[in-house]
Amino acid sequence: MNLKIFMIAAVAIILWGSAFAAIRASLHGGYSAGHLVLIRFLIASGVFILYALWPASKFRLPRKEDAIKIVILGWIGISLYQLGVTFGEETVSAGTAAMLVASAPIFTAVIAAMVLKERLGLFGCAGLVIGFVGIFLITLGTARSSFHISNGAFLVLFASVATSVFFVFQKPLLLRYKPIELTAYFTWAGTLPFFIFSPGLIHTVQEATLEANVSALYIGIFPGAVAYVSWAIALSLGKASSVSSMMYIEPAFAIIVAWIWLQELPSVLSTIGGLVAVSSVVIINGFGKKTDQALKNSA
Repeated sequence: MNLKIFMIAAVAIILWGSAFAAIRASLHGGYSAGHLVLIRFLIASGVFILYALWPASKFRLPRKEDAIKIVILGWIGISLYQLGVTFGEETVSAGTAAMLVASAPIFTAVIAAMVLKERLGLFGCAGLVIGFVGIFLITLGTARSSFHISNGAFLVLFASVATSVFFVFQKPLLLRYKPIELTAYFTWAGTLPFFIFSPGLIHTVQEATLEANVSALYIGIFPGAVAYVSWAIALSLGKASSVSSMMYIEPAFAIIVAWIWLQELPSVLSTIGGLVAVSSVVIINGFGKKTDQALKNSA
């Protein structure tokens, strides 16, 4: 993964990392989990509608043969993922949920190897393992004594698998569509199931605090729209397994933003875990890249 892909993926990771604090601010300010996920993707859908209606965008409709696949991937990558995390966290601590979601690169690497025939290599595999160790340390440091596994963990784990499937199977479609077009299709399709939470939404928006509404607007525009487009661009340019390894450093950004915004200081163990997670990305995209290049040169 070259520097350009790394920087584009980093934009998505930073924005997604900031979403954790913004979501907490919205939930503490009066939003229910269901109303928050609906308003978030209504806003994201609106952003893409404005882009599609802008004459200079030259927005294209999907091909008939791709329509069903796009809808299904939207339900998997947006609907199932968000629902799995939301309802899973009703019985799973935030730290446990974070670790389970951060296991997505492992599932992505395995699925990409089977479906896309991507080869991660020895350093890539080692980086995945090290990254998971880093996430585990971050989780222990954040959750402290509350760390536990409950039945809801299966829902969060399911969400992690869902987003991995989403990352891998959207990659072939990126050969035919612009990343922003494809992300718009996925967002529109994935938002539809969330309308089940529409009763009482207007009342919630009216009763929520200003901070909660501003936070909801932020996560709808940036983590909900901009980040997904950035991620799609990175996937279109690089290997799904390598790009997905960037997710290991997402919790590190989440801790930093929560520290600044919510005054939640990270523990020493979380800090160590963040450094370990960052090192995994260096291994995968540094040593792994050199190894792949050496293999190509010797072929």
